[in-house]
Amino acid sequence: MNQRLKRWESPRSEGRNDKGKGGSARQRQKRKQFQMLRNKLKSHKKGDSASAISFFVLIHLSVAILGRFS
Repeated sequence: MNQRLKRWESPRSEGRNDKGKGGSARQRQKRKQFQMLRNKLKSHKKGDSASAISFFVLIHLSVAILGRFS
């Protein structure tokens, strides 16, 4: 059942005490983790263009070989 509000009250969301303590440290950890992953990907992109091409060639050959046996 709805509760009637006084004219000076504003509606409050239910479960407002359900937020828990300290989510900001976890957010900082995640932000740092994603930043490290981005930096790692950037460093791999700079010097590993030949390895990326060889990876796609390897995938193509494995698909071709598997296609023969099916």
